Amino acid sequence: MYTVAQLIGGVWGAGGEAGELVVHDPVDGSRVTSAPVATADEVGKAVAAARGVAAEWAATAPAERAAALHRAADAVAEAADDLARATTAEMGKPLADARGGVEAGIATLRQYAELAPARGGRTLHGDPAAIDFMTPQPRGVVAVITPWNDPVAVSCGLLGAALVTGNVVLHKPSERAPATGWLLARAFDAALPAGVLSLLTGGPETGAALAAAEVDVVAHVGSTPTGRAIAAAAAGSGAKVLLENGGSDPLVVDAGVDPVWAAGQAAQGAFANAGQICVAVERIYVHRDVAEDFVDALVERARALRSGPGRDPDTELGPLVDRRHRDQVHGQVTAAVAEGARVRTGGTLPDGPGSFYPATVVDDCRHDMALVREETFGPVAPVVVVDSFSEALRCAADSPYGLAATVLTGSMSHAQRAWRELPVGTVKVNSVFGGAPAGAAHPRRGSGQGFGYGPELLDEFTATKAVHIEAPGGRHW
Repeated sequence: MYTVAQLIGGVWGAGGEAGELVVHDPVDGSRVTSAPVATADEVGKAVAAARGVAAEWAATAPAERAAALHRAADAVAEAADDLARATTAEMGKPLADARGGVEAGIATLRQYAELAPARGGRTLHGDPAAIDFMTPQPRGVVAVITPWNDPVAVSCGLLGAALVTGNVVLHKPSERAPATGWLLARAFDAALPAGVLSLLTGGPETGAALAAAEVDVVAHVGSTPTGRAIAAAAAGSGAKVLLENGGSDPLVVDAGVDPVWAAGQAAQGAFANAGQICVAVERIYVHRDVAEDFVDALVERARALRSGPGRDPDTELGPLVDRRHRDQVHGQVTAAVAEGARVRTGGTLPDGPGSFYPATVVDDCRHDMALVREETFGPVAPVVVVDSFSEALRCAADSPYGLAATVLTGSMSHAQRAWRELPVGTVKVNSVFGGAPAGAAHPRRGSGQGFGYGPELLDEFTATKAVHIEAPGGRHW
C-alpha cells in the first residue's frame, strides 16, 4: 500500500484538505494507493510558492540546471525498480514494460541535460554601431498534467524539458497513478533546489483548478476531451498550452505484403500494453488481396498472447487500468457487432476479479463504425477490407484525430504517397514502433498541438526575446 504525500513550496505533506483518493489494483481490485486531493485553494498556494522561486531558478546558469537534471536522472535510476513496481500495481502494465518506461524516462532526462546548455539564440546584423540578438528565456511557472498509461516516460520528458530550460513546475500525475508520480517527485526533489518542483495530487477537479490557475504554460498528455477542457480553462489566464491528446491511429496493409508478417506488426501495435498506448494501432485497413490470410494470422497471434497479472514475468497482456475503462472498450465492441461486425476472437468479459480483457480481433467492420472512428484504447483490432491503396489512404486520413499512422507496403511510391498525404504528426513505414532518437512531431486536429518530444520540446518551454542595444548619443561602444 502506497501512502502518497504532496510537495508544495518545498514542504512534503502539505495540503490535502479535500480528502483522499484511492487507487485499486486492476488485477484483483485490492487497495494499492491512497493520495490526498488538492483543493483549488491549495493549487493557488502552490502557484504562489512557485512564483517565489521562479526568478532564482531562471537565473541559474544553464550548466548548473543541466547538472541538476543529471542528478535527477541518477536518482530516478536508483528508484527504477520501485517506480516500475508502482506502475504495474496501479495500472497493470507488465513489469518488463514498466521497467522499459522508466529506462526511457531516464534516457530522456540525460538527453535534455546534454542538449539544453548548448541551446542559444542568434545574433542579428543591423546597425554596426548597435548590438542585436535573440535569446530564449524561461516562461516561468509550468503546470504539467500527465497520464497513467506510461507515467514515468511521459513525465520525465515534460518535467525534464521544463526544468532544464529554467522553469519551475507544478506536476499533477494522473489520479490513476499517483504513487508513481510521488516516487518520481521524491527522486527529482532530492536533486533540485527546494520549491522548484511541486507535486499536487487529485482527480479532475484538481486538474481543472491547475489548468485555470495563473501559470505560464500548461502541458498535458491524455485524452482529447480533457485536453480541450484544459485549453478552454487556460484561455482565461493566457497560458500557453501544449497538448498531446488521444488518437485513433490507422494501420494500412498494402497488397503484396507478407500477411503473416503484417499480422505480427498489427498485433504488436494493437495489443502492446493492452492497447493503452497513445500511438496504438486502433483501426486496420487491409487490401482485399491479402485480407483473409492477414486476419487468420492476426487471430492466431491474439490467441497466443499470455494474459495475466503484470507482475508475472510471463504476462504479455495485462489488465486494463480499471473496470470503468473495460466497460467502455467492451461497449464499443458490442456496438460494432450490433452493426454487423464479427468478432473473430476475444470480445467477451472474463469471469473473475480485475479488469482483464482479451486480445480481440473484429472483422467485417466499416469505416463509419464508432469502433473504427473513435479512440478505443484497449486490446482491440478492428479490420476494414479495402480494394485499393488509394481507398486505404482516404479512410486513414478521414479522422478527427491526427497523431500517427503506419503503412506496410513493398512499394516505395506508396510509401512516398503515404508520408506526404496522411495528415498526422508521425508516419511509420513497415514498422509500427521505432524511429530515431530525438524525433519530434506536431500532432494535428483533435490529437493536440505543439511539440511533445525531442529537442523542439525545449523550445516550447521558452520564450524568445529580441534585444537591441545602442550606445548613448549615437556613439560607438
